[in-house]
Amino acid sequence: MTQEEIRLFVAATLPSPLKVNLQEQLQPFLQPAVRAVPLDNLHLTLFFIGNVPQQELPAIKQALAEVTKRHAPFTLFLASTEAGPNAHSPRLIWARFQQHQAFEALSHDLVQALATEPPKKQKAIPHVTMARFRKGQPTPKRLPALVPEHDYTLEVNSIALWQSTLTSPHPVYTVLETYTLG
Repeated sequence: MTQEEIRLFVAATLPSPLKVNLQEQLQPFLQPAVRAVPLDNLHLTLFFIGNVPQQELPAIKQALAEVTKRHAPFTLFLASTEAGPNAHSPRLIWARFQQHQAFEALSHDLVQALATEPPKKQKAIPHVTMARFRKGQPTPKRLPALVPEHDYTLEVNSIALWQSTLTSPHPVYTVLETYTLG
């Protein structure tokens, strides 16, 4: 990434009580090979834009404003906390929400408006990445899939354009602009 480029993604912010609940859901998975995502970094990704020239930022903001006008708010329900996205060779621990038509439509619309080339995967899965497996360490085997004892929901009333600055040990995320749905 050059100095004139910024790393961007589109995500829904999480309310603090949900972040705390998700952190509690993560506890059974914690072990040396698992690196938890900091509480402030938890978000529901809708579309990863990637590295873009700084001068493209106004056009991206305009596209997001247009997309969000076409979509109504919706509610997601937490399905499980599990290793993913492939249980046999996982890369992370995620809080996976139930599929929702409104989420899929919004995600698809964002891809159409912002993708420079067609994405490799077609179906967006609503999730929050809670931890990643450390590189160079064996991936734990037989990790549980935990179904929450209570109904945890995420009201998606708005989405935000986030900037990601890569640092060690975790990236720093900054919300650049928020867009209300509807």
